[in-house]
Amino acid sequence: MTSWQIVRLMAGIFILVSLALGVPGSPVFVSPWWLAFTAFVGANLLQSALTRWCLMETILRKLGVQPGC
Repeated sequence: MTSWQIVRLMAGIFILVSLALGVPGSPVFVSPWWLAFTAFVGANLLQSALTRWCLMETILRKLGVQPGC
């Protein structure tokens, strides 16, 4: 997998997990504050789309993951 694919995979996982933990109807509900994490991930995706820079992708590239095309 390339770095941009891993970033999007992790963002999707973080969003789904934080929704499961933050929505009161969920069987694994913990606290509605988990929805703030969902907003944080969404804001980071928006920021990376507008600036074409993502910290997680930079870290992955330094760890040796192939950049996307």
